[in-house]
Amino acid sequence: MSAGIATATQLWFKAPKQIELRTVKLSAPAADQLLIRTLYSAISAGTELLAYRGQLPADMALDSTLESLQQHAEYPMQYGYACVGEVVQVGSGLAAEWKGRQVFSFQPHASHFLTDIQNLQLVPDDIPARAAVFLPNTETAVNLVHDGAPMMGERVVVLGQGVVGLLLTALLARHPLAELVVVEGRPERQALAKQLGAHRVVHPDEADSQMSDADLIYEVSGQPAALDTAVAVSGYHSRIVIGSWYGNKPASIKLGGAAHRNRLQLITSQVSTVAPELSGRWNKRRRFDLAWQMIRECEPQRLISHIKPIKDAGSVYQELDVEKLSVVQALFEYPD
Repeated sequence: MSAGIATATQLWFKAPKQIELRTVKLSAPAADQLLIRTLYSAISAGTELLAYRGQLPADMALDSTLESLQQHAEYPMQYGYACVGEVVQVGSGLAAEWKGRQVFSFQPHASHFLTDIQNLQLVPDDIPARAAVFLPNTETAVNLVHDGAPMMGERVVVLGQGVVGLLLTALLARHPLAELVVVEGRPERQALAKQLGAHRVVHPDEADSQMSDADLIYEVSGQPAALDTAVAVSGYHSRIVIGSWYGNKPASIKLGGAAHRNRLQLITSQVSTVAPELSGRWNKRRRFDLAWQMIRECEPQRLISHIKPIKDAGSVYQELDVEKLSVVQALFEYPD
């Protein structure tokens, strides 16, 4: 890389289940920009797989708040929102002390990128890069806890133990609950859930018969059919927090019978904003600060199952697409 021009490798989704690595030249940073060399970027096995499979709604932006994901879900497109890198060039209008700092950015997968300061977060010195890539999912887990508002002594159920579900389990385990039950069928994720503090692990096929009268249920499996399980295990006036985004997959739910009479509360949770009832005291900055602290305490890097160079992206997405059981959290790495 010269002093003025960087060559970046970018990952593009060309069409459903078709990806491409493009090599592009980036100009020198403008006065108010920084050039970042990516160290790691994390793959979202939820929303990102919807992009890979062509299951994102085409009539809405990829994200309502992130500058890098304002385009609609039309191919070809870039995706990704968890990059940790190092500042390698600093624009003339910015402090030289930025150079060499480790930063986080909600940025699509790329080996280098130009961005403004407001799109970056400094990674605390005591948090390693492999842990820092979990910032978005940890913030999502914090937001889910806030939206569900678990109370002392409640019975809480988490449906699904993907990365968000596992992080949510770790946070809920810090609450004085009567019982924390997770529903997950994959043995390696069952084991992780127990390590993170789940009191009991139930296979999805047995959930309806082994649980009932839960006070608070989180649906984070990504499977619309799990909504019926959430209804089946709920009690009177229970809260069901829907953290999954199904994209354009239809979500059918049985709301007759007991579901109707139980006055259930269905709460859709999304991390892009702060819940109105909290916004007088909470903002994104405060929630990020809490997420960094939870990263320190939970050490989410233990959830990393695969670290692959960006050149192997095709095989990584194929493994995720067929739901290969050994994949929990996959990262791309970018050799210098």
